[in-house]
Amino acid sequence: MDKRRIPESDTQKQEITARKGLARVRLRTIYTVILLGIFVSGILIYQLFRIQIIQHENYQKRAIDQQTREWEVTASRGSIYDRNGETLAQSATAMSVFVSPAELITYDENPEYKTYHSVDGKRTEYEKLSRGQIAQQLTEILGEFGSDYETIMAKWDRTNSMHEWIARRLEPAVSDKVRDFIAQYNLKSVHLAEDSKRYYPNDDLAAQILGFVNAENSGGNGLESFYESTLRGVNGRMVRATNARGTEMLNEQYENYYTAIEGNSITLTIDAKLQGYLEKHLAQAIIDNHIQNGAMGIIMDVNTGAILAAATLPDYDPNNYSTLNPDSNEKLKALINEGKVNEFGDTVTYTDGERAALLNEALNEQWRSRVFSDTYEPGSTFKIITLAIGLDTGAVSENDNFPCGGKINVLGREDPVHCWRLSGHNDQTLKQAVQHSCNVAFVTIGLRIGARRFYDYVKAFGLQTKTGIDFSGEGGGVIGVDWWEDDVFMDTMNQSQLASASFGQTFAITPLQLLTAVSAVVNGGYLMQPYLVQTITAPDGTVLKSNKPTEVRQVISEQTSEICREMLEAVVSGVEGTGKNAQVPGYRIGGKTGTSQDIGHQTDEYKVSFVGFAPADNPQIACLVILDSPDRALNGNVSGGTMAAPIVGKIFADALPLLGIRPEITNSAEAISTIMPNVKSLSIAEAASKLEDVGLQVRIFGSGTTVLDQAPFANYELDKGSQVILYTDTYKPTDLVSVPDISGMSYKDARGTLEVSGLFIRAVGVAPSDKSTIVAKLQSQDPGTEVARGIVVEVTMIDNDTSLMEGIG
Repeated sequence: MDKRRIPESDTQKQEITARKGLARVRLRTIYTVILLGIFVSGILIYQLFRIQIIQHENYQKRAIDQQTREWEVTASRGSIYDRNGETLAQSATAMSVFVSPAELITYDENPEYKTYHSVDGKRTEYEKLSRGQIAQQLTEILGEFGSDYETIMAKWDRTNSMHEWIARRLEPAVSDKVRDFIAQYNLKSVHLAEDSKRYYPNDDLAAQILGFVNAENSGGNGLESFYESTLRGVNGRMVRATNARGTEMLNEQYENYYTAIEGNSITLTIDAKLQGYLEKHLAQAIIDNHIQNGAMGIIMDVNTGAILAAATLPDYDPNNYSTLNPDSNEKLKALINEGKVNEFGDTVTYTDGERAALLNEALNEQWRSRVFSDTYEPGSTFKIITLAIGLDTGAVSENDNFPCGGKINVLGREDPVHCWRLSGHNDQTLKQAVQHSCNVAFVTIGLRIGARRFYDYVKAFGLQTKTGIDFSGEGGGVIGVDWWEDDVFMDTMNQSQLASASFGQTFAITPLQLLTAVSAVVNGGYLMQPYLVQTITAPDGTVLKSNKPTEVRQVISEQTSEICREMLEAVVSGVEGTGKNAQVPGYRIGGKTGTSQDIGHQTDEYKVSFVGFAPADNPQIACLVILDSPDRALNGNVSGGTMAAPIVGKIFADALPLLGIRPEITNSAEAISTIMPNVKSLSIAEAASKLEDVGLQVRIFGSGTTVLDQAPFANYELDKGSQVILYTDTYKPTDLVSVPDISGMSYKDARGTLEVSGLFIRAVGVAPSDKSTIVAKLQSQDPGTEVARGIVVEVTMIDNDTSLMEGIG
């Protein structure tokens, strides 16, 4: 066979070329399809990755939202207890109301809803309610506890929403009415939901300390706010499946319930009974002394820093925290009611916005715990600190004398510094200077100490920084550092600031800072960090945290502390002491009075105060009371010694026995009061003998031989020497008698006046004596009050000796 190549024709060549071209096209097409497939697959893979990985949670949530309905279950907040386990705040189940605009449409409750009424046992009649009528009836039922009509109507317009709150945490009486309304009209778009409501069983007791819980169930103030994360718990959920129309599938297999976790509880250092005593005596002091801007007080354990009680009056009820106390901020309320003066001098009413802003200001003021947040000029109570610094540095000693001619010249000051007693105290020892609260003596002490050392000790006492107490909104001292820094200039060129600071003027600190520093002076010299919470406890009772006393530093020596205690006791017990009105029979009390003007002295308003500690030889507690702005026109003399000291004495008289601190039996203590025995059914002779044994005299009504009745009743405490009444022919009369006004009377006259009315006396405060300036200031029953015969009236005696009333400083 001839294997030679046969030449191709032109036609064949064309066919071959065409086939090759077609093959190349097919190959390119295959490549294109493959590349397009890879590209499209890449897009699909990316989209799948984006949907399933990157946006998985978003799409999952949207799917769940379409398939389920979720309700939040509010967790119950932990409780708040006092140191003895008494409940101060607790949560309980309450019902809240919400509307569902989406269900209004789903169930054809928009614009009107048809409901059946039963007639002869058959559901045959229709009644129509428009959404406006639903809103109107809900408004009437809820009243002040829920949204108004316009708000509910606005919420109906949010047609995609399943959940719009219109009332939170209702009382049972109101929620029951809502439940009946829902049932009456078979409403699907109005719901009751279980919620948690905060209750304060003691109403306004310790209000500013506890704070309150707001509409969102979060702490809005006080400890409720500071310990929010501890108390609030973890909310639960109820999740229920829905069908394609969004209707709930009401079957247990289609729902899940995630239980709410209760919050932890806290136990305070506060003693509820002590807190009650403090608030009671502050409230009475406001009335008795015509106080215009409220009162403050703190009781502290001097050895641990634990706050046993703290109060600011006027206060408020945390159960109704948005209601303004009728006694609070009289000036601001008058301003709201009376209107404002415009640029033309005309009085015009406030706009709603302006009035709301003023009301909010007033509410914030009544919520504030002034003992922790506000600063004030301490006046002569600060002399305790100056005394401690002077003794601890050796600048002064117990044997030093301090002549006082009523004033002292100070380098850098044009006018001399005057003593509050313009005639002066003449020559006096250091102990007497403390009793007299002598400004001249304390200026001398301050200048001996020197600016630098004075400032260093002020810092060491914690008066330049916040105490660190576990409480929201603590304030800090306002003590300028500029004039301390150049101590050479201060000590040689201008000593005016140092002189004023030595007796508590020209700077401001908080009441808490002062009491913490005073506690350090009397407890051996140790500055303790104050605290309010004792323990944090889990719902199962496990103690999660226990706060222990924290010693910040030792500021002064124990020897200095002992000398200070002795001198401050003389302020109360000494004949010349300005604090003698704080005396408590059977107890050794130490302390210091104070009277000061507001910072800048551009006002005629004063703060009077007294800080005391007891027992003076072994201090356990300290108490500070501040009365803000006594009415000078109504009070005459304005003084911490005559106004605040008696209040602290009354507080100690209640607090010390409660804390298990027993009185010392001394001759003076024994002579003051006794307990009325039961002498009913005894013969006259037996009864008289028994009464004589306890120091009481007898007045007999009747001619019988046996005691039928007595006045006062058995176990009443009254003063020895009182003349009690025995009835032998008839029983004690049951008519009421009017309590006489004994204010300003001597002890003898007060007792006699009460006995004429068939009443008896128990004197507290300064021990009764023949001294003409010792008079009755307060009485436990107001003059004119109608009372039963035979009751005992507690009368506070004070020494009104003007020579012992310290002025500013």
